[in-house]
Amino acid sequence: MGMIHVNSSKCDLCGQCVKTCPFGAIEITENGAEINAACKMCRLCIKKCPQKAIAIVNEERARVNKEEWKGIMVFVEHLEGEIHPVTLELIGKARELAGKINHPVYAVFMGHDITARAGDLPAYGVDRVYLYDYEQLKHYKVDVYANAFEDCIRKVKPSVVLIGATSIGRSLAPRLSTRFRTGLTADCTMLDIRENTDLVQIRPAFGGNIMAQIITQNSRPQFATVRYKVMNQAECLENPKGTVERCYMDAGRLDSGIRVLNIKKKEKEPGIADAQVLVVAGRGIKEKKDMALIEELAELLGGQVAVTRGLVEDGWAHYTKQIGLSGRTVKPKLIITCGVSGAVQFTAGMNGSENIFAINRDKNAPIFKIAHYGMVGDLYEVIPELMARIKEERSEICNIKR
Repeated sequence: MGMIHVNSSKCDLCGQCVKTCPFGAIEITENGAEINAACKMCRLCIKKCPQKAIAIVNEERARVNKEEWKGIMVFVEHLEGEIHPVTLELIGKARELAGKINHPVYAVFMGHDITARAGDLPAYGVDRVYLYDYEQLKHYKVDVYANAFEDCIRKVKPSVVLIGATSIGRSLAPRLSTRFRTGLTADCTMLDIRENTDLVQIRPAFGGNIMAQIITQNSRPQFATVRYKVMNQAECLENPKGTVERCYMDAGRLDSGIRVLNIKKKEKEPGIADAQVLVVAGRGIKEKKDMALIEELAELLGGQVAVTRGLVEDGWAHYTKQIGLSGRTVKPKLIITCGVSGAVQFTAGMNGSENIFAINRDKNAPIFKIAHYGMVGDLYEVIPELMARIKEERSEICNIKR
């Protein structure tokens, strides 16, 4: 990795570099010109230095011995022992990746009074569960959880660590990657692995305009967070052979700078992420009052209403109803998109749906590239006709039963 370096023997402290730098990243000190952390590597200082005292120096990074790091480790997220479904999705992906490179699958389970639940994980194909059961881990405190997780990684040395892209995962993962001075790719939508154990982490980039493949070549472990409803859940094995290992750590590392004063449980409400049927409104909806048409279709199908980002920004729907990179990821059995163009930012949050039915006036709309069924037409004509057909079919079924 290159860095800007000032050769003090050539520098005459003329200050030209200070005037040139648009980021204020160069300072004249008693030791000469110095580059600070504001440097963006624009290289203007190199071009403008009259003494040619500034240059890029390539810093050789030590390469990790990949043979010393083995296994795919999954963080087990839970609430009072009830395991979050994203954990089972990550275990399913971990098993797939581990099978390609002949590595074991690990899980790290932290909390209090969770020993009994830890015994459930081997059934999903986990080879070894590392259990940290301490009273100090009863409530999620990021500093103590990071200490326990770090302790496990240093002892086990997994090649890959997978964490759910939840509120907890998004606070924990960057702290760990910083401690190990290694890479972290957030909100991955796909994962693959090479024979040399390099994890191929795929996620949308540049506003969703491209799918970036990110690889951590020179350090281990490799950290990635993955959204809920992106991967398939692990299936139970008939004859699981995994084991649970109780882990211990220094008492001092269980001390936290965080105090839990009170716990208020949030009332659980059904969200679009758990819906089996979704009807999605896009920019094709002309007025807010027309959302009633979408709501009627959703009610008829026993589903929920979802929207694209534009409708949330217009104030037509709550942000919890938004699908996409900046919203929720969904994986229903049926999703009907109404007037949705199908930009990558949206489709990245729903392309795993079992059946995608798209309605759009534009036959060239990108949504038709991923839809299983598509209808080119005005949603204001198509939806009423669709609802009439559904009601008619149901009426005929009811008459037959009578």
